[in-house]
Amino acid sequence: MNDVIPAAGAQSVPSAVPFSFLLAAQFLVAAAGLVVEIVAGRMLAPYVGMSLYTWTAVIAVVLAGFSAGHWVGGLVADRPARSGLGWLAISGALGAVATIAALPLLRHLSGPVLSTLTDPVAGIVALTGLLFFLPSFAAGIPSPILARLAIEGREQSGRALGALHAVSAIGAIAGTLAAGYLFISWMGTAWTLIAVAAAYALFALVCLWMAHREPAHVGGATLRAGLAATVLSLAAVASGPALTTRACMVESRYYCIRSLDVTADFGAPTRLMVLDHLGHGINVLDDPGRLVMPYAAIIDTVTRARLGDLPERAYFIGGGSLTLPRAWTAETPRPGIVVAEIDPQVTRVAASDFGVDPTRFTVRHGDARALLRGYSGLQLVIGDAFTDIAVPAHLVTREFYSQVGSALAPEGFYAMNLIDHMDRLQALAATVRTLRQVFDTVEVWVEAEDFTAGGRTTFVLVAGRAPTSQARFVLPPDAPGSSARILGRMPAARIDALVATLDPPVLTDDYVPIDRLMGPKP
Repeated sequence: MNDVIPAAGAQSVPSAVPFSFLLAAQFLVAAAGLVVEIVAGRMLAPYVGMSLYTWTAVIAVVLAGFSAGHWVGGLVADRPARSGLGWLAISGALGAVATIAALPLLRHLSGPVLSTLTDPVAGIVALTGLLFFLPSFAAGIPSPILARLAIEGREQSGRALGALHAVSAIGAIAGTLAAGYLFISWMGTAWTLIAVAAAYALFALVCLWMAHREPAHVGGATLRAGLAATVLSLAAVASGPALTTRACMVESRYYCIRSLDVTADFGAPTRLMVLDHLGHGINVLDDPGRLVMPYAAIIDTVTRARLGDLPERAYFIGGGSLTLPRAWTAETPRPGIVVAEIDPQVTRVAASDFGVDPTRFTVRHGDARALLRGYSGLQLVIGDAFTDIAVPAHLVTREFYSQVGSALAPEGFYAMNLIDHMDRLQALAATVRTLRQVFDTVEVWVEAEDFTAGGRTTFVLVAGRAPTSQARFVLPPDAPGSSARILGRMPAARIDALVATLDPPVLTDDYVPIDRLMGPKP
């Protein structure tokens, strides 16, 4: 490019670029970069879940993009103001195109990347890098250029740099808050990215307009490149609405919620609720008592065996499709059955699509641990807020289990589902050891078919003061042509040996590495 770099020691000429424009530009770029970072986690959730691994990958990729962008921006920052504004336009246009491109790339790349990289962490990192490195790179380029323009020809350069850095931090805070509390829940991820891309494209146009106010003897090639890139970015923004195919039926503040018709798999009208990337409940619409999910069948069967009937006072940690509360109140309303569901949108979808009448029991929206305070005399507490590699850490600690124990009646017990990998079982061992810190007996139940299949298996842990009277239940087939369902309690000696061999940590509020324990095998 035919830009001219001033010779060393040359007199700096004050730029015509207003300082207010530089502050506004820094605010916009910082806010846009953080909006994309927050949106990245939500966009990835339907494909890889929302876990510590997801957010670690997002933060690392975004910081890497910022760093690379800062370095490239520094390489061109010493060019004359007109050329610098041209580079700002190029970075804005690149930001717009890269941000819009994340929408189709996610759909086209997620399958090949995740199927090729079978290690879930590697898949998450690779997919995140392919989608969000370039938008972050574009957001990092302007800062050194804006800093150079801010101090050029100004006597109080330190004050100018301080103001620029402060505005950058304020923009980042504003972008984070706006994305987390406003944009995603009101506009959805796709339209949020389109809005960010439009802001980048507008930024590029303003930079080109500002550049034409500068002396015209330098920066011509940069401005021509900036103009071409800006036109491309405007075209990308215009195509954005056509790329807004929604992965979610409802996009709430907590989950990407989908309601899928799986009637063909069960021979009767049936719905599957998917939260982020994992199924959280299956309801057969015309038959509330048909419990398809193994963990639901185990909890129902063990509860009837231990209590002799259905509970009148029970507390559910997590609602999802509300399968068990629906089944247990099908004949008689039971207001003493309380469901603590953090996301009101999940309850609304359950009521509209899953044959659930929430008035037959009690639903409270909020954090289950906080809402459990004040309850006592419960016959049963059920932990059903857990997925594969995304577990609410504060719901698997010794302190929380102590709170559960205090809320139970003498004959009461705690039942929780847990997903673990058969080739590891570290999370299972750690949870058993932790529960034993609070409860006299801890049992591990599993459906025989699920257990023998290997791989990722769903267990049900039952903890209380006394053991379940039976160690094995045989249920009739839940569909014509299927086999009887065998629910079994794993031998205590086998569980003892597992805990002794793996020697897992006791999970506490101060130390709860559940993501590592549930993650892939090292």
